[in-house]
Amino acid sequence: MSRIGKKPVIIPEGVEVKIDGQVVTAKGPLGTETVELRPEVTVKSENNEIIVDIKNHDDRKSRALWGLSRTLVNNAVEGVKHGFTKKLEIQGVGYRANMEGSNLNLVLGYSHPILVTPPEGVKIAVEANTKITVTGSNKQAVGDVAAEIRGKRPPEVYKGKGIRYEGEYVRRKAGKTGKK
Repeated sequence: MSRIGKKPVIIPEGVEVKIDGQVVTAKGPLGTETVELRPEVTVKSENNEIIVDIKNHDDRKSRALWGLSRTLVNNAVEGVKHGFTKKLEIQGVGYRANMEGSNLNLVLGYSHPILVTPPEGVKIAVEANTKITVTGSNKQAVGDVAAEIRGKRPPEVYKGKGIRYEGEYVRRKAGKTGKK
């Protein structure tokens, strides 16, 4: 039995959830999110809760999809109510970021600046030239944009320069020691 799948998803105040067969649509103050569930999973709403269950408890694949489906529905409900945030830090001499309209302009030691255009529903903000905040109602889209930005110059292990998630630990290596 899935411990996560058994938990009901509580619908918070101000969020409207509509279930149409295998499609769950959550509408809230931050927008609308839609989750399409697999046919092995059933979903129903009662008493201000969404209950996700599986049709066949003996099937291994169904049990594997149970917790995933519940988490996807929960992320949609949480996203339209509170939203999701990823914070990144830039470390390195001369590395900086600034906004040009809704696009992010990065100067990361290359011969050219890098422009990152966020998809619809995702917002990027820059504080103090070295702190980037990615926010949105879709958890996957926020994580994808943050990973794309980090991928432009991942932290390197010798000097620690690059873009990293806030609080990310970068294991450092010793450099050359030279001939003795």
